[in-house]
Amino acid sequence: MSTAANRLQYATSPYLKQHQYNPVDWYPWGEEALSRAKAENKPIILSIGYSACHWCHVMEHECFEQQDVATLMNTHFVCIKLDREERPDLDAIYMDAVQAMGLQGGWPLNVFLTPEHKPFYGGTYFPRPKWIQLLTNVAEAWQKHQPELEKSAEEFTQGLSSSVVERFGLKADEKELSRTELDILYTLFAKKFDRERGGLNYAPKFPMPSHWRYLLQHWKLTGNEQALHQATLTLTEMAMGGIYDQIGGGFSRYSVDSQWFAPHFEKMLYDNGQLISLYSQAYAATKNPLYRHVVEESIAWAERELKSPGGGYYAALDADTEGQEGKYYTWTYTELESAWGEAYDMLADFYNIEEEGNWEESRNILYRRESPEAFAGKYDLDASDFEALLKETNAKLLNLREQRTRPGLDTKLISGWNGLMLSGLCQAYGATGNEEYKQL
Repeated sequence: MSTAANRLQYATSPYLKQHQYNPVDWYPWGEEALSRAKAENKPIILSIGYSACHWCHVMEHECFEQQDVATLMNTHFVCIKLDREERPDLDAIYMDAVQAMGLQGGWPLNVFLTPEHKPFYGGTYFPRPKWIQLLTNVAEAWQKHQPELEKSAEEFTQGLSSSVVERFGLKADEKELSRTELDILYTLFAKKFDRERGGLNYAPKFPMPSHWRYLLQHWKLTGNEQALHQATLTLTEMAMGGIYDQIGGGFSRYSVDSQWFAPHFEKMLYDNGQLISLYSQAYAATKNPLYRHVVEESIAWAERELKSPGGGYYAALDADTEGQEGKYYTWTYTELESAWGEAYDMLADFYNIEEEGNWEESRNILYRRESPEAFAGKYDLDASDFEALLKETNAKLLNLREQRTRPGLDTKLISGWNGLMLSGLCQAYGATGNEEYKQL
């Protein structure tokens, strides 16, 4: 890592500031960078991410902090860093461009542009050897085949500037859907269900709140019990999995596996605002106490860890702590044995703890496979006594965890994301009648 700060030192974005000591000659998006690209006839590398993005951190460490990689980038390109949350308009344009090229979208998003900032190639995370090879290939192609690249970029730009109706050949039609059409939509969607663990039948798994809200609405409208079952299966499995913070509440961004077990540990306000809405609606529909528990814990987490002094909610918490993913949220056998004392065997059974660790670096992700009521019977305990034990021991773990180095906090206040949280609080108040949520 360079000891001299680059231009990003003057940025206000936490994401851009993370890159201020890279040896890459980064520019923020603006006239200075775009004018230089035109003046020197150099292609642009536009690298887009956000502060809590795990793979953004990985690519930074592997590529952008390395002097040999930075030299390649600085010699042949004008390099621009962009926070997707500051400029969602630009992020949307270049995400559409990469996907239109038939490439996978996601973050970090790395896009190669002409000096007129028109895209001609891109992708997401590149490991160091592939990134070096790609830089070399693109630099050579720009020197030898610049007209062809510019023509390709012009064609992509024209395609992106057309409306969605034009791009996909859509036709104006009646706005109302018939019951038959609703049933067809549900049947097509149902082909993608994971009927064992909920969600959709592939990994990684994202919570996708709008999917399950749609199923709840479809059930309410049509009486389709299968739709209700898939929605509640998904919500229950997510709430018991490692994607949900069993100690402190709140959901991580997504699960890397199909079991909701191992997340990338970043926590985003917009995910949790929508999930609070979803679980509130599900609790109103089913009165499942697990869903109310998730709502209450998630709101408490957001108030504790994302609330600004002025009343708004900050954007995100990072996945990494001290350079290690999930370190803040995971536990060694020794830590848990010391914290739980005589209750260790029972709690380790409930949370599926392994002495050698159930995850990386001999650490454990807490998750469960059954409700406290069902589990208590295995140990001949009264359910209310076991729930009291959980409440006491979880509070102890939370206190211990708060003494650790905390994950990075992105202190941007994004109005749209706060709107999602406000909607969640309204739904929670409607479902539970809790006046505190109305006040929040």
